[in-house]
Amino acid sequence: MPRRILAAALLSLGGCASSVAQLPAVETVSDQTYRLGPGDEIRVMVYGFDSMTNAYTVSDAGTISLPLISTLEVEGLSTAELETAIGGELRTRDLAPRPSVSVQVQKFRPFYILGEVQRPGQYPYVPGMTVLTAVSIAGGYTFRANKHDTELVRTRKRVSYRARASADARVLPGDTLMVPEAWF
Repeated sequence: MPRRILAAALLSLGGCASSVAQLPAVETVSDQTYRLGPGDEIRVMVYGFDSMTNAYTVSDAGTISLPLISTLEVEGLSTAELETAIGGELRTRDLAPRPSVSVQVQKFRPFYILGEVQRPGQYPYVPGMTVLTAVSIAGGYTFRANKHDTELVRTRKRVSYRARASADARVLPGDTLMVPEAWF
């Protein structure tokens, strides 16, 4: 009887493993262009337009409100693309024929880590972060952690994507890492 229970348990775990294995891989560390998202704090500098030069926080709707321009959709844009968009708006409104615009990220939105780490929670993002550095920031793995089955949840334009993440997978601002418990 115990052998049948063990066999049934192993078969059911095998089914779980195959569904996790089908998740797509997450990119490893690269110099991929950073994309703005809700919660990012950016600094916009427009030469000759002191009223526009300021710090702005990307809203939950993915927008910022600039004087003279109104609301701009910035979620998913790089800082270079936002510079171009602001310059284009200034030209379209005949406010500046050749505007000089600079955008920098002042403060990235946080990342989250849950599950079998010493201190689960929300942490400030550090550029170039990997799953392993995120786990280190959270105090390391617990003794129960399944170190090889971390799940990463990334949201782009309000759509969430889930994937298995290796230790060297890149973590981005707003990502959520879930470290599961090991069964054996």
